[in-house]
Amino acid sequence: MKKIQNFINNEMVTSTSERLAPVYNPATGKVIAEVPMSTAAEIEQAVAAASAAFPEWAATSPLRRARIMNRFRDLLEQHAGELASIISEEHGKVHSDALGEVTRGLEVVEFACGGPHLLKGEVSENIGTGIDSHSLRQPLGVVAGITPFNFPAMVPMWMFPVALACGNTFVLKPSERDPSAALLCADLVRQAGFPAGVFNVVHGDKQAVDGLLAHPQVKALSFVGSTPIARYIYATGASHGKRVQALGGAKNHMIVMPDADMGQALDALMGAAYGSAGERCMAISVVVAVGDQVADRLRDGLVERLKTLKVAPGTDPQAEMGPLVTAEHLARVRSFVDAGEREGAELVVDGRGFKMETEGYEDGFYIGASLFDRVTDQMSIYREEIFGPVLCIVRVDSYAEAAALINNHEFGNGTSIFTRDGDAARNFAHEIQVGMVGINVPIPVPMAFHSFGGWKQSLFGDHHMHGPEGVRFYTKLKTITQRWPTGIRAGADFVMPTME
Repeated sequence: MKKIQNFINNEMVTSTSERLAPVYNPATGKVIAEVPMSTAAEIEQAVAAASAAFPEWAATSPLRRARIMNRFRDLLEQHAGELASIISEEHGKVHSDALGEVTRGLEVVEFACGGPHLLKGEVSENIGTGIDSHSLRQPLGVVAGITPFNFPAMVPMWMFPVALACGNTFVLKPSERDPSAALLCADLVRQAGFPAGVFNVVHGDKQAVDGLLAHPQVKALSFVGSTPIARYIYATGASHGKRVQALGGAKNHMIVMPDADMGQALDALMGAAYGSAGERCMAISVVVAVGDQVADRLRDGLVERLKTLKVAPGTDPQAEMGPLVTAEHLARVRSFVDAGEREGAELVVDGRGFKMETEGYEDGFYIGASLFDRVTDQMSIYREEIFGPVLCIVRVDSYAEAAALINNHEFGNGTSIFTRDGDAARNFAHEIQVGMVGINVPIPVPMAFHSFGGWKQSLFGDHHMHGPEGVRFYTKLKTITQRWPTGIRAGADFVMPTME
């Protein structure tokens, strides 16, 4: 049985913990590895390594840090296929989707390579007679990241490349469900030439998380996961005086207007709702159809497309949707489909009956795609994040009703509208209370040089991830006001200084 290791001080370290968790191949349902729930001493060891490495790394010129980051970028590109295979094996997503995840992570690394430019401050000359002022952005120290199972490579790369480029050192606690991608990234970090202790990986559960949250040497913490845990991370971290960005859950709506290109909208929905088996925080899980005619066309078109949706192991080149990540999550998704039926939604396509018959994969964590129609805002399948291949059609009579539906939901992560009407699109972009908005784009994930984050119960903290917001989060601002002696003495002044 493969034993997952920690990565501390540029070395793979075998944990002494007696608490071990299984790592499954979701396609087969079989255990393929064991991951340790690291001890408090091991968490301390990782933070101590990062703390010891910080002074020298912070003093390293941004240009040298960028050159090392560039080498990491090259290595990541060379090993993209290997990393995607690891993701597919432990997460279950199809190989092409895993490659897409690596590419989106790589884009953040490329952004971080611009560290020397990103860290430039501002200068104001002669703000008072003989007085100049300038600002600096300096690193925080040891920072930590706690990342989810659904993007085991991309989400860590939303965090640590920007943090390292800014001069911080990093401790990553990846998901225990698919931990191996983080270790390959760690090995590439070492090969790129990052000094020992600059980047560390420790595995674990709540005990490890709480250890990082309470540790006095950890100055900031980034998190992506469910809203209840994001709220806990934010409250606990803030109570310990840490800077925290905690991204929570989502219930992403897509409005389809009567003038939309219906073929385009249907294609978009198939990928956005059922890609990665719905295990994306930016997945579309609710389509809001404006008018019954639009709803009927969407429903009929989705039913036809779902007949040919290829559910198979992620290693199958023809696969369009793989298994869910664990048996427990499979049971949870099935329970939501059960609840939708009980609550009176019309189950148009039922994925619960799907069976994988390919030899060797019969025990995998598979479920087919499900489609509900005539869903209302009082149903649990509408209110809660399912995180599976379940799409709900909600029927409304007007754009105003559709927009109000979105604005009244507790989550505000992502949303989109499909329309040919520029006026409707502009109104939507300006009035919708959601952090990431798409116009004829189903999954509006910002590029790396912009920032990722939602509103309302989808984000706790003041900063979004990567892009300019990531640089602000991982640095503290210092402003220097200076005057050099000129031989002029005006005597002591006991009033509030003014610059005249």
